[in-house]
Order: sequence, then structure tokens, then C-alpha cells
Amino acid sequence: MSPLSPILAALHASPLRIWSIIITLYGDAIVPRGGTLDLATMLRIFAALAIDPGAVRTAVSRLAADGWLVGRRVGRASFYRLTAKGDAIFAVASARIYRAAPPEWDGVLRLVLLPPETATEAARTALLDAGFAAPVPGLWIAPPGEKAVPAPIASLAAAVVFDARAEGLSGPRLAAQAWPLARLAGGYERFVALFAPLARWLEEGGQITGLEALVARILLIHHYRRVILHDPDLPLALLPPDWPGVVARALCRRLDAALFAPSEAWLDRHARTPEGDLPPLAAVPARFQEDERSGK
Repeated sequence: MSPLSPILAALHASPLRIWSIIITLYGDAIVPRGGTLDLATMLRIFAALAIDPGAVRTAVSRLAADGWLVGRRVGRASFYRLTAKGDAIFAVASARIYRAAPPEWDGVLRLVLLPPETATEAARTALLDAGFAAPVPGLWIAPPGEKAVPAPIASLAAAVVFDARAEGLSGPRLAAQAWPLARLAGGYERFVALFAPLARWLEEGGQITGLEALVARILLIHHYRRVILHDPDLPLALLPPDWPGVVARALCRRLDAALFAPSEAWLDRHARTPEGDLPPLAAVPARFQEDERSGK
């Protein structure tokens, strides 16, 4: 049995989001190589994912209609690239996916007190989008960092905004009340359970083809992206001990490093653009750099 079989089975056990896997393929592997890929190669990659070519064509058409991809025909061949919209959205995700480490924390929380009469759905959405969460009704918190109070909230005369130092365990307790940490931890644990066997198999000398390496890399980043983009990006000091996100990130970094070279070599041999071969990497992009503070 292929070492990828359990991962592919997990992929097909839940509703397929083919459009999302296409975005992962482009953002992770194609944008660093110029951003354009021929449809024939895309179909070959998705065939290795056991996904029907008709379903892939439908997803590509919908992505193009929604402004994520733009197509070009050269003779009988079709080529697609991410639009500026797609580039920008995946760039934001990339900053989270490949970052070196969670942010540090100086023990300070930013608090927003929102009176009931101002707690509209628009206000709640603005705070959630800015990275805030509510441990109790009317009180919103976030580590200051880069999380600014959104303009619609800052302009409310009734809103009270201040920074406060969290003493002892008060910070982690508030975080546990405000964010669904147990659900997020479960997502990381499932990710580790799914991909750790493949990492061990490769580290014990297992061999896979270049196409299998590319498929594994796409699935690795796709699954990791789906977990980490629900992560509120809290400092480790606010999280429970032995936070599984640390193990998940270390596993993702280790497995990505094992898959990167053979998957890139396969793209060198097979992927095409209207001008010919896929352009080479100008430089190996920074991916999952080690955290110098923790050595993780």
C-alpha cells in the first residue's frame, strides 16, 4: 500500500474542495515559479489525487469566473495563472503558513468594552476580523501586537479601549474562555496523526516518486492551511502547555523539507508555460524557518 493512501482516503472522506486544492497548488508551488501552469499538467497532478478531470475543469472554470484565475489558450493547450486577487489572498495566508514562529508576548492584552447598544453584528464582525474575541459578553480581547482596533470600533464614542497587563494565569484563562482552543487543538492533533506516519516512513528510508512527492506536498500544505488559518495566532504564553500546534508546525516543516526537492524536480520535467518549461526558482523561498527562540 502506498504511504499516501491514508492521506488520500482522508481527503476523499470529506467533501472535496477542489477549488481550494487548486489555490494551494498555485500558491505553494506555481507562483514561486512564475505563476502559470498548463491545464494538462494540472490534470495529471489531480489524477494522482484520484480526482476526476471533469471536476477539475469545472473548478478551474469557476475560479476563472470568480476572478481567481485567468486563462490563455495557445493552440490546443490551455494555461492558467493566479490573478492579482488570488496572489494577494494567498500571500496573506503564506505569511501565516510559512512563518518562523508564533508572535512573542509582553504580557499585555488590548481590551475593548462594547456597551450592548453598540454591539451590532457589524461591530462584532469587525472585531473578529481584527483578531479579537470575547471571553464574556461586551468584553473583547487580543494581544496588542499588530492587531489594531478596527476603525468602526475606534470611532464609537461609547467604546472603551485600553491595554492591561495580565498577571499570572489570567491571560491563558481569558484566552481559553475567548477562543475555541480545544477545537483548534483537535485540528492540529488530527493533522499530526495523518502526516506523521509519512514523515516516519520517509525518514526510515522510504522512497516515493517525484509526482507522489508533489501530491504529498500539496496535501500537506492544504491540510495545514485549513487548520492554521482558523488559529487566532496567539503567543505560546497564552496557550495551554504542550500546545499541539508546536508539534504540527515542526512536523510540517520537517516533511515539507523532505518533499520539496523531488516535487520541484518533477515540475522541472513536466510543467509547462506558453513559453516552454516552468521558470526555475530564482532562489529557494523561505519555508518554515526554524524558531531561534525555541529551536522548534
